[in-house]
Amino acid sequence: MAKQQLNQLRHYLNQMILGQSELVDSLLIALLADGHILVESPPGLAKTRAINALSDGIEGDFHRIQFTPDLLPSDVTGTDIFRQETGQFIFEKGPIFHNLILADEINRAPAKVQSALLEAMAERQVTVGKTTYPLPELFLVMATQNPLEQEGTYPLPEAQLDRFIMHIQLDYPDADTERLILQLNQKEILKEKVAEVTPLLNEQIFSMREEVMKVTIAPHLEQYLIDLIIATREPARFGEKLSQWVSYGASPRATLALMRTAKARAWLNDRDYVMPEDIISNLYPVLRHRLILSYEAEAQGVNANQVIQEIINQVAIAG
Repeated sequence: MAKQQLNQLRHYLNQMILGQSELVDSLLIALLADGHILVESPPGLAKTRAINALSDGIEGDFHRIQFTPDLLPSDVTGTDIFRQETGQFIFEKGPIFHNLILADEINRAPAKVQSALLEAMAERQVTVGKTTYPLPELFLVMATQNPLEQEGTYPLPEAQLDRFIMHIQLDYPDADTERLILQLNQKEILKEKVAEVTPLLNEQIFSMREEVMKVTIAPHLEQYLIDLIIATREPARFGEKLSQWVSYGASPRATLALMRTAKARAWLNDRDYVMPEDIISNLYPVLRHRLILSYEAEAQGVNANQVIQEIINQVAIAG
């Protein structure tokens, strides 16, 4: 029953966010794998609409935080407020205490705000003063970056990038999809019902996560998954190009992320076992923000996606 509702949610999201099926599936995979995602795209590609639509499909609340250079950690986490009538400090929760968080233009916030968000993402808690407050059990951050403008931005530290289970890159829709977007917008202006969905309960989501973790992976595919990550740490073993292009590879957190997302993708596609395509299709979003490329790669105009393609070309499936 829960799986049927998840399929309905997937259908609903694809009706509400046209031409962005990768974003829809990535959101659902992150939800099933209990992770956070980083989305990079030009403005206007329905990122806010996507996370908002997801909040309609689950038993959870949504909050958008606009990151700016003057943002303070307390603007995100909350702060202690002195109540004169009682003579005591009372903690007022900040916007981070919601189930779904849109961290809009996350790279515009300074280091202290990034640190506060890192604790929330990694530890599922917030510390204010000497007191630590737990975040909701169902907690997902979707952060966005605008690749077109870098002025006034603060590059995310590697430790924080590593906390995102996936890094998604979006591009503009084609002409046919653009026409459908116009029609959808017209319906919404006229207040016509576009689609509806029955929200998933938190207990159903937690149950689905348990089912995802029970998805089986054959030993040779497990070894293949490990070899793909090892290729980023020992690139010389897998060819001269990789040796020249990669300075630092992915951590064991990447291995765990690739395993979890591969299982989630398999389960989302009605399978209880992992196939090579589940691993390969997730390799790009799992690795592209975790690789540190060499000066030679940058000088040659090589990006992370090209490095990952070379890894796929060089690493064979054992057995």
